[in-house]
Amino acid sequence: MKRRTHKSDEAERFREIEESHHRPLTTEIENNDASRSGIYLFTIGMFVMGVAVTLALTSPWLSIGTIIASLFAGWLLAQLIRIAPQWERVSILRFGRFSRIAGPGPFFVIPFAEYAAMYVDHRIMADSFSAEEALTADLVPVDVDAILFWMVWDAEKACLEVENYPKAVLWSAQTAMRDAIGQINLADLSMRRKQIDHELEQALAAKCEQWGITVLSVEIRDISIPRELQHALSREAQAQKERDARIILAEVEKDISEMFVEAADVYDRNPRAMELRAMNLAYEGARDAKSVLLAPSALADGFNVGRNCGRD
Repeated sequence: MKRRTHKSDEAERFREIEESHHRPLTTEIENNDASRSGIYLFTIGMFVMGVAVTLALTSPWLSIGTIIASLFAGWLLAQLIRIAPQWERVSILRFGRFSRIAGPGPFFVIPFAEYAAMYVDHRIMADSFSAEEALTADLVPVDVDAILFWMVWDAEKACLEVENYPKAVLWSAQTAMRDAIGQINLADLSMRRKQIDHELEQALAAKCEQWGITVLSVEIRDISIPRELQHALSREAQAQKERDARIILAEVEKDISEMFVEAADVYDRNPRAMELRAMNLAYEGARDAKSVLLAPSALADGFNVGRNCGRD
């Protein structure tokens, strides 16, 4: 019973490890968007001031008409004077035609003739995009996640040259990513990340320059391949490592054999060297008190009198 429980625990642990390897990575990022409450408060303040001034001027003739006129004056003043944050530019159209780029700070809009068509952020934008199941040069589908850093340097071009410039930039980045991956084999994809980033940056910069947008950098964040291919690549890497180990072992054995041949030549030229080597081996074997060395002895030859006297 205990053995079964141990095996089930091991299987459960293995399943959790497998799921963790294929679980999408998420990063908790604290929301740090800029607040626009100051702009709203300024608009409300302009409206209140317009209503208050109009009511003060028409107080002797206070009526429903003067109250409506005061509300209209407040709305008119709120539409006339506006403000934009330091990092924003506002595209102003007059009767449907481009008039100017306003901001940052306070700017004036002629009611009923002009209106703010688009607010353009001039800060560096960081957007993530992905190329799902993009085919490499050897036809392997991979999923690539990357981050694109870009900024608008010409608000007029960004408003007039392209309909939705953030979406156009991201779609262009995704297309360029697929084209770059399609020219590289899977084995080179991981090693050439920096080169791919540089190529994407150059391609996007040349395309987005006409929109008044600068691409600062492209950084590949993650490369995912199918699970079946991961197992195959793992087995291939293990086989390659085993092959390298066998080659290294064979080279070492070759070097050792060459050293043995050189030593044999030395012993063959000088028999005393071989005797000294044998005595050294005997000493090394008998040095340990726990070992027993058995060696042939020539002591019995002293009892052979005939041989010592030269007789057969």
